[in-house]
Amino acid sequence: MLNISKKSASYFANFSRLQQITDIEAEIYQKNLEIELLRLEKDTADVVHPSFLAQKCHTLQSMNNHLEAVLKEKRSLRQRLLKPMCQENLPIEAVYHSCMVHLLELAVAFIERLENHLETIKNIPHLDENLKKMSMALAKMDMLVTETEELAENILKWREQQKEVSSSIPKILAEENYLHKHDVVMPSLPFTSKVHAQTVNAK
Repeated sequence: MLNISKKSASYFANFSRLQQITDIEAEIYQKNLEIELLRLEKDTADVVHPSFLAQKCHTLQSMNNHLEAVLKEKRSLRQRLLKPMCQENLPIEAVYHSCMVHLLELAVAFIERLENHLETIKNIPHLDENLKKMSMALAKMDMLVTETEELAENILKWREQQKEVSSSIPKILAEENYLHKHDVVMPSLPFTSKVHAQTVNAK
């Protein structure tokens, strides 16, 4: 009997715990629902909140008043639009003065670049021809570059040959002086003139 009473007590304790867990889960679910509602209210505040609605109503009312004023002055506006707008100053509110200054700067920059823009638009139909001319000019430039490289190589070779000749001239002159002193007749040496060879043979 004691064992049976112990088991029943543990069963009731577990049942009470399960009841507490279910209550806590229900409370958590309720809190999650409240959080979702608050998030939805935050996302739709600009549509549902009274302050935002009042602002929108005020802007709509001002737009409506403006449109009513335009409709009332419909005839005078038509007559004014038909007249030329020369030498007339349009009133602009102080709030839009900075915007007008920026707009004027943009207009001046556009007018300055207008001729270049028109030139580019005119050159669009002749773009293929210009590209062909550019490709031909590039080919000619490549040919000229190769020719100049060849000429540079030839000039360097000629300079080396001239250096060799200039270095051998003192030796030849020394040999000729030696032959003149000793009156020795030798066969014609390289880099000597025909006149000098004849004079040596005559001696």
